[in-house]
Amino acid sequence: MFTPKKVFSALLYAAALGIASSLAGPAHAGAAREEGRLLTATEVLEEVQGMPDQRLPDALLSRAYGIAVIPDVTKVAFIFGGRHGNGVLVVRDKLTSPWSNPVFVSLTGGSWGFQAGAQSSDIILVFTTKTGVEGIAGGKITLGADVSVATGPVGRQGSAATDMTFNAEIYSYARTRGLFGGIALDGSVMAIDRSANAALYSKSGVTASEILSGQAPLPPPTAQRFLDRLAAATRSSVRTSPAPQADQSAATPAQSQTNAEPLPEPARTYPLEDPK
Repeated sequence: MFTPKKVFSALLYAAALGIASSLAGPAHAGAAREEGRLLTATEVLEEVQGMPDQRLPDALLSRAYGIAVIPDVTKVAFIFGGRHGNGVLVVRDKLTSPWSNPVFVSLTGGSWGFQAGAQSSDIILVFTTKTGVEGIAGGKITLGADVSVATGPVGRQGSAATDMTFNAEIYSYARTRGLFGGIALDGSVMAIDRSANAALYSKSGVTASEILSGQAPLPPPTAQRFLDRLAAATRSSVRTSPAPQADQSAATPAQSQTNAEPLPEPARTYPLEDPK
């Protein structure tokens, strides 16, 4: 028999289930959204590198210490304009080292002048120095102010306005309406997307330093697909698993004696965020 007390208890239980579902739903949706960004970034790399006359130059990729792929950067303008997009960043300590696990970043910028309309672009940033990568102190950098940025060359020739000696810390590219080439991004801000990283790695408060140094939880398999495509584009070594670098060095003494390969280098901490 249903008494008022039992009815009240049932209502409380149903309310608790509803709250739990509403909290769990966004978390699952967030992880799926971030995996979708990884897949889109992988497709951008594949398509750009499939353009013989417009692809990223091999000489530039071989000097890259970091690469950011930011698909679908939307630019809207009417006199004053702005752009915003979300993508992924990977780094490596040496030019022969495997790429780190991906960190999610955002790109935001503004402009003014006679302009009107909207467009979407896939943007790629190539970091050619360690300073450019490590300079993201506090979780963000301003292109052209904190680090030097130049429009990147494409194919074998590049544009006449491009610094062909690769002296800039970052080279910027954009693909808009099928065309691919260098783009001016001075004044744009690239920042660590903390909420996206927490969703992908299923860890609240995970920092970019933890991810890049291999101390974060395992990312999903979509991260390995992106790393494999990037390794092929840069002709670098492939990490066989997106496992944290710290786990790769946890070998027993017996395994170390039977394995003739040298031990991996210790994980490097990248000071991308201020812990406070």
